[in-house]
Amino acid sequence: MEIKTFHGGVHPAEHKELSKESPLTPLLPKGELVYMTNQHIGKPASPVVKKGDHVLAGQLIAEAGGFVSANIVSSVSGTVKAVEPRKNASGGSAMAIVVENDGEYTLAEGVGVESDTANLSNQELLAKIQKAGIVGMGGAGFPTHVKLTVKAPEKIDYVIANGAECEPYITCDDQLMRTRSAEIVEGLEYMLRLFPNARGVVVIENNKPEAIAAMEKACQGHDRVYVQPVLTKYPQGGERSLITVITQKHLKLGMLPADAGCVVDNVGTVYAIYRAVKFNEPLMERGFTVSGDAVRNPGNFWVKIGTSHQELVDACGGFEQEPKKVLSGGPMMGFAMTGLEAPICKNNNALTCLTVDEVEIAESEMTACLRCGRCSRACPLGLSPQLMQVAAIRKDYDRYEHKLYGLDCIGCGCCTYGCPAKRPLMQLFKTTKAEIMAMKKR
Repeated sequence: MEIKTFHGGVHPAEHKELSKESPLTPLLPKGELVYMTNQHIGKPASPVVKKGDHVLAGQLIAEAGGFVSANIVSSVSGTVKAVEPRKNASGGSAMAIVVENDGEYTLAEGVGVESDTANLSNQELLAKIQKAGIVGMGGAGFPTHVKLTVKAPEKIDYVIANGAECEPYITCDDQLMRTRSAEIVEGLEYMLRLFPNARGVVVIENNKPEAIAAMEKACQGHDRVYVQPVLTKYPQGGERSLITVITQKHLKLGMLPADAGCVVDNVGTVYAIYRAVKFNEPLMERGFTVSGDAVRNPGNFWVKIGTSHQELVDACGGFEQEPKKVLSGGPMMGFAMTGLEAPICKNNNALTCLTVDEVEIAESEMTACLRCGRCSRACPLGLSPQLMQVAAIRKDYDRYEHKLYGLDCIGCGCCTYGCPAKRPLMQLFKTTKAEIMAMKKR
């Protein structure tokens, strides 16, 4: 099959060899588990338990705060230790539910019990997904039931399972596709029930031949599902990039994927849908990569939501060398962490520990903009980072938003990566976007 790609993008060093052959190893947490109530886009969930309550694995502990929100369940059995503010991976704090793990992992009634899926109505299928608290597991954390509830389901042409995994170092989705390919296809078939005219397509970068082979084998006999290999290039896994590759349509700025006849979900999300629909299993655990040159034994884990990042590092044998920078996520779109005590949330997929701080080096080498245009050529959205930078520095927010479409920046970091002047473009754009959104709220 033809290998496709999109305009723009960059080719950072992959570093996937550190963990790509490491299987998804189940990790049973030893310490307390912390469940942030805001681990999704939308309104935070509202706690429905209190200190001293005994909870079971799969039991609802925080209820969705509205339609654009998501339920949160306990991933272990134990006792609620506290309902209080805790720090998250980004260093901020939010209300959280702390559960003392009893080590028994006793499941709540009905969780894990196989159900008859043949006669489920679309409404019942969506209700299962909503009840399970499934969100986008590629990083965004958007509630999946909202994404699957579109105004005109008959106008959806493609349901795209995103297995590109283009971020350097991260390999948990690669392992998921290699070992749970049949389940991903079945989850995709459940999604296709909602969209009568759509085809399901699993998009995988061509640096994952084992995953491509496994998924192609799993797709055999499924007429509406196929695999599309794509060129290894960052950010191939971005929604807009995927839609361009599959449909040859360029999503206009401000449009949603559904406007182009597409629904896009990470393969981890599709797998979670399979577990929720077939086994009444809420989102309690996920694939997770711990990698980087500072880690003694990089690897992939099947980890329970709420586990601390420290426990993952310990499971890798600790640090080979003290890291200079620890990132939640990968080096392109991840963010620096101040500590490892923060819990893993539904939308966290990796911890990258590095002995060299590339940002610190870039800051020491930064010069004035050279006006070379590399940032514009690299931008997958066709924006003008050079002009956006000027507007952002001048705080000309009207021009930034309405003339340069700066709010459509996806923060992929291609402009920063390709800049020979070492300008911190992505960081500036993230700050500017936050300031504009704060002004709009006020």
